[in-house]
Amino acid sequence: MSRIGRLPVTVPSNVKVDIQGNIVKVQGPQGEMSRQFSPSMDITLEDSQILIKRPSDVAEHRALHGTTRALINNMVTGVSNGFDIVLEIEGVGYRAEMDGDNLVLYVGYSHLVVVEPPAGIKFEVDTKTRQVKLHGKDKEQVGQIAAIIRSHRPPEPYHGKGIRYAGEKIRRKAGKSGKAKK
Repeated sequence: MSRIGRLPVTVPSNVKVDIQGNIVKVQGPQGEMSRQFSPSMDITLEDSQILIKRPSDVAEHRALHGTTRALINNMVTGVSNGFDIVLEIEGVGYRAEMDGDNLVLYVGYSHLVVVEPPAGIKFEVDTKTRQVKLHGKDKEQVGQIAAIIRSHRPPEPYHGKGIRYAGEKIRRKAGKSGKAKK
C-alpha cells in the first residue's frame, strides 16, 4: 500500500465535501474547488474523513493512489486555510510595489515588470523587508504564479541578486581571480 495514499484526509468542521463518482467538490471559508479524478480510484467519505482505495497493485494504480490523496488533501487545506508563498527581492534598487491589484517589479530592467494576479490569487508587498506574499486557495496555482514571478529575475550565483523564495539558499560562486603579473 502507498504510505501517503492509505492515510485518511481529515475534513474540518467548516468544510463541506461532496463526492459524486470521481468528481470531488469541496467548499469552505476560502471558497469552492472541484476536481475530477481517475475513475479507477474509489473515493469515499466516512465520519468526516475521506478515504481513497485502489483496485490493484498495478504500477499505474499505485502512482494514482498517493497522488489522488495528496490532491484531495490540498483541496481541503486550500478551502479551509489557503496557501502562502513568500518571495524575497534582493539587490540594489530592486523593489516591488502594488498598483491596484497588480504587482509592479523593479528588478534592473529598463522597463517595469507588471504581474496581474489571476482569479483567486492575492499579492501583498512589504516594502521594508522587500517581500512579496502570495495567497490563494489552489496550491498548484499559487506555486505556478510564484515561479513565474521568480523567473523574471532568478537569483544569480555571484552577487545573490534577484527574486528568491523565502528561506531559499543560493549557492554562491567565487568571481574571477586575476592572474599575477610576472
